[in-house]
Amino acid sequence: MLTNSTHSLSEVVDGLLKPLSKTELKLVLDDLQKIGADEPVVADILKTEGALRDFISAALTLSPYLRDIANIDPGILTIAISEPLEPRLEALIAEAREAWMPRDGASPSESEIMGRLRTVKRRVAFLLALADLARIFDGRTTTAWLSRLAEATVSAAIDHLLLSSHEARKLQLKNVARPSEGSGLVVLGMGKLGACELNYSSDIDLVVFFDEQAGILSDPDDAIDIFPRLMRRLVRIMQERTGDGYVFRTDLRLRPDPGATPLAVSIDAAMVYYEGRGQNWERAAFIKARPVAGDIAAGDRFLRDLTPFVFRKYLDYAAISDIHSIKRQIHAHKGHGAIAVKGHNVKLGRGGIREIEFFAQTQQLIAGGRMPALRSRATEETLNELTKAKWIDEETCEELTDAYWFLRDVEHRIQMVRDEQTHLLPETEGELKRIAYMMGFSDTPSFSERLVEVFRTVERRYARLFEQETKLSTETGNLVFTGQNDDPDTLVTLRKLGFERPSDISRVIRTWHYGRYKATQSVEARERLTELTPELLRVFGESKRADEAILRFDSFLSGLPAGIQLFSLLGSNPALLSLIVYIMSAAPKLAEVIAARPHVFDGMLDPGLMAELPTRDYLAGRLKGSLQQARYYEEVLDRLRIFAAEQRFLIGIRLLTGSINGAMAGRAFTHLADLIVEAALNAVLSEIEAAHGKFPGGRVAVAGMGKLGSFELTAGSDIDLILLYDYDDAAEESDGAKPLDAVRYFTRITQRLIAALSAPTAEGVLYEVDMRLRPSGNKGPVATRVSSFAKYQREEAWTWEHMALSRARLICGDASLIGDVERVIEEVLSTRRDVRKVAKDVAEMRALIEQEKPPANMWDLKLIPGGVVDIEFIAQYLALIAPAKDVVVKVNGISTGEALKQLGAPLMASADVDSCSEAFGLYTELSQLIRLCIDGPFDPKDAPAGLIDLVCRAGDCPDIKTLEGEMKQLSKTVRKVFQAVVKAG
Repeated sequence: MLTNSTHSLSEVVDGLLKPLSKTELKLVLDDLQKIGADEPVVADILKTEGALRDFISAALTLSPYLRDIANIDPGILTIAISEPLEPRLEALIAEAREAWMPRDGASPSESEIMGRLRTVKRRVAFLLALADLARIFDGRTTTAWLSRLAEATVSAAIDHLLLSSHEARKLQLKNVARPSEGSGLVVLGMGKLGACELNYSSDIDLVVFFDEQAGILSDPDDAIDIFPRLMRRLVRIMQERTGDGYVFRTDLRLRPDPGATPLAVSIDAAMVYYEGRGQNWERAAFIKARPVAGDIAAGDRFLRDLTPFVFRKYLDYAAISDIHSIKRQIHAHKGHGAIAVKGHNVKLGRGGIREIEFFAQTQQLIAGGRMPALRSRATEETLNELTKAKWIDEETCEELTDAYWFLRDVEHRIQMVRDEQTHLLPETEGELKRIAYMMGFSDTPSFSERLVEVFRTVERRYARLFEQETKLSTETGNLVFTGQNDDPDTLVTLRKLGFERPSDISRVIRTWHYGRYKATQSVEARERLTELTPELLRVFGESKRADEAILRFDSFLSGLPAGIQLFSLLGSNPALLSLIVYIMSAAPKLAEVIAARPHVFDGMLDPGLMAELPTRDYLAGRLKGSLQQARYYEEVLDRLRIFAAEQRFLIGIRLLTGSINGAMAGRAFTHLADLIVEAALNAVLSEIEAAHGKFPGGRVAVAGMGKLGSFELTAGSDIDLILLYDYDDAAEESDGAKPLDAVRYFTRITQRLIAALSAPTAEGVLYEVDMRLRPSGNKGPVATRVSSFAKYQREEAWTWEHMALSRARLICGDASLIGDVERVIEEVLSTRRDVRKVAKDVAEMRALIEQEKPPANMWDLKLIPGGVVDIEFIAQYLALIAPAKDVVVKVNGISTGEALKQLGAPLMASADVDSCSEAFGLYTELSQLIRLCIDGPFDPKDAPAGLIDLVCRAGDCPDIKTLEGEMKQLSKTVRKVFQAVVKAG
C-alpha cells in the first residue's frame, strides 16, 4: 500500500541536485524570498543552510513548471516542506474523488468540478515531483500515485455526468449516492493507467462501453445518443485548459475502429468486433486494461468475457505466428550504428521503454492462455512472472527491470521540466544538462554514457526475442502501424521512401489493420499484409506521386471481397506487385476499374497472361467457357458484362506493360466487342423468338461502323452499330404466341440489343451504343431493311455517309444476309464519283468540324489540325475517289492505317504516305494509352506521373516537351498533306 509508511522532504540527502546555473539559482532564491513573506515555513528554510533548502532551490531552477506552481500556489510549497507526504497525497486524492458530491443539497456545476479537479492535480503533481526528485519516492511509487489520481478524477467526472443526466431526467440512476453503481457504464483504463504506471505528464487512454440493458434508460435505444455525448463532456472536463490548467489529456481512440464508431460503444457491439475483427495490437493493449471508473463490476465482467480474445487457450503455431506479426511491426535494430542521446525518444526509440513493454507483452500473449500467472498488468511484475515460469532467466529480468525504471525516471524528468507530454531528450547541451542534473548526475557525459549503456542493454535483449523473425522494417528505418498515433520515426521513414504526406499514408495503413475492409477482416489476411507492407511501401515509394498511387491501392483494397490469396500472391510474386503499383501510379482509370470490380483482377493471376496474345480465337474460347453455365437471359447479360470487363482490363494490362502495342490493342478491343455483340444478339433473338416466334424468312445482321468497323476501338470507346434485316415479302407477322408485324418485330430486336449492351445492371454497362450512322440518322427507324439500306445508299446518302460506309464491317448475324449487305457496300463504294465534288464535300466537312468542335489542346489528338480526323478523312476520301482513278482497293474490314497504305501507294506521294502513317501510328499508341489510363482530356500538367512516363516511352522521347515538339511537327506535316491531297482531287 502507498500509505503503509510516511516520508517527508526533510529526508533528502545533501548535494542530491545541482542547480541549473548560478543565474537561475539567484532568480529562484528571489522568488522564494517573496513567497516567504507570506509563508513563514518557507522563510524559516531560507534562513539556515541545509540539504532541504539546497534541494528545493535546485529543483525549482531545473523545472520551470514547479517554479510556476510555487509562485501561483505558495501554500503547496509550505505543505511540501512541513508535512508528511503520503497523508497529504491521500487527502488530496480523496478530495478529487469527492469533487462531484452535492454540498448543502446542491450538486456542483461542471465548471466548479473542473476547478476542484485542476487544483488537486496541480498540488499532487507538485508534491510527487519533489518527492521523486528527492529520491524519497522511486518510479514505482510515483507512477502508482499518479495512476490513483487519474482514477479518482475520472471517477468523479463520470459520477458527476451520470448524476447531472439523472437530474435532467435523461436516465434513472439506481443509487444517486453512488451514481456509477449498476449503471452499466464501463470505463477501462488502458496502457500505463491500466497498469498503474502512469507518466508524470501522461495523457490517459480510456475505452468506454455501455450496457443499454442495465436498466437506467427508459428506452435502451437512447444509449447510443446519450453515452457518447457524456463522453464528449468527459473529455472537456478532463483536458480543457482553463486558468487552473488541465487535469489529464484524455484519449478515447483505443476503442474498436475509432474512425467509424462513437466515443462510447455498446458492450455487445464491442464483443462482436473483438471476436471477429480484433487485431493483434488490441490483444496486447487489453493485457493492461483495468476498470478505473463507472460500473466497476460490469467492467470486470466485460474483461472476464474478453479473456479468450486476449489470451489464446492453446499455444499452437497459428497463435505464435499471430503474435509474431505484431513483432514484425516494430523495427528491431541489431545494434548497428551509434545511438545519439540528443533528440532520442526514450519511449519509442532504440532500446526504449516500448521495447521492454513489448518484450513482456508478446510472451504474455503467447503463454498467458495456459498460464494465468502471466496475465499481470504491470511490466515489472510480468518480467518477474516470466522468470518464475522459466520463460526468461534472472539476469534478463534484472537487466530489463533496472533499465525500465531508469528510463521511466528519465521520462519523468523530461516531462517535469515544463509539464509537456514528450519523450524526446533535449537536442541542446544546455537542456540536456538540465535532465542530467535532475537525474542526479554531475555532468552530461556521465549521464549520456549511462543512458547509452541502458539503451544498448534493452536493444540487445529485445533483438534476441525473435531473432529468426522477419521484421516490418526496411534498410531505411522504422515502419510501425500499431495503435492510434503516428510513430515519429515511421513518418521519417515514409518520407525517405518517397511519400509527401507520411501522416496520411500512416493513417491509411492503420485503417487496413482495423479490418474495416472485407479483404483485411481475417487475422491471416492482416498478417500476410503486414509481411507485405515493407516491400509494398518501397515499390510504391519508387513511383512518382507515390501518395496518389497508394491511395488508389487503398480504394482497390476497400472493394476486394477477400485478401489472403492476393496478399500471398503479391508477397511471392514481385513482378505482380510491381504491376499493381504501376497501375495505381500510371492508370487511375484501370485502378478505378479494379476497385469497383475486383473480379477483373482474377485474370492477372493467370501465369500465362502475358504470353497469350488476345486473338479472336483466344477470346472466343474464353467467352464460350464463361457462358456455358448461364441458364437464363439476365444471367447471360451479367456474364457478358463480367467477361467484357475482365478482358478489357487484361488487354489494357498487356498494353500497359508493353506486351502488345496500340494497334494490337485496338484489334483486341474490337475482337472483344465483336464477340460480345454477337453473343448479345444471339441471346436477344432467343428471347424474341420465345415470346413472339420466328418471322418467316427473317434474317438479321449487324454492321460495325467507325472504330469498331476499322479495328481501332480503345478501352473507353462506344460502338457504332447498324442493324439490318430482311424477311419474306409474303409474311405478315411472326409465328409465335404473341405475333408482331415485321417493323415491330425487327425494331423490338434492335431495341432489346441496344438494352442488352448499354442498360446498366449490377455488373455495369457493356458498351454505350450509337445508332446514328444508320440511314436518315436519328430520324430513321432503328432497324433498317436491307432493300431500304441499299436504296438509301445508292440514291440519298451524303458524301460523309459514304465516307463512313468505307469503314463498315459486318460483324455478326445471318451469313446470307451478311453477304447481301457486303455486296451492297462494295457496289456503292465502287461507284465512279465526281472527284472535285467529293474533294469539296470532304474539305467543307473538315472545316465544319474544326469550327464546331475545336480541339481542347494539342493533346486532343482526334481534332487537332493534322490529327486523327485529318488522316481518317484522307483515307476515306481516297476510298471514294479510287474508282474514278481506276484504283481497286477493298477497304472494308481493314484499319485506317492499312487503308491509307493501300490507297496511298497509287494515289499519294510515298513521302506523304510515310508521314501520315508515322503520325497515325504515334496517335494510335498515345490514344490507346491515354484512353486506357484516364477519363477526360489529357493535360501533362495534371496527368499522373506514371502516365507521363508511358506517353513519353510510347513516343520514343526522353521527356514530354520533346514529344510535344515531335507532335507539332508531325501534325503540321499531316495538315499540309491533307490540304494537298484533298485539293489535288
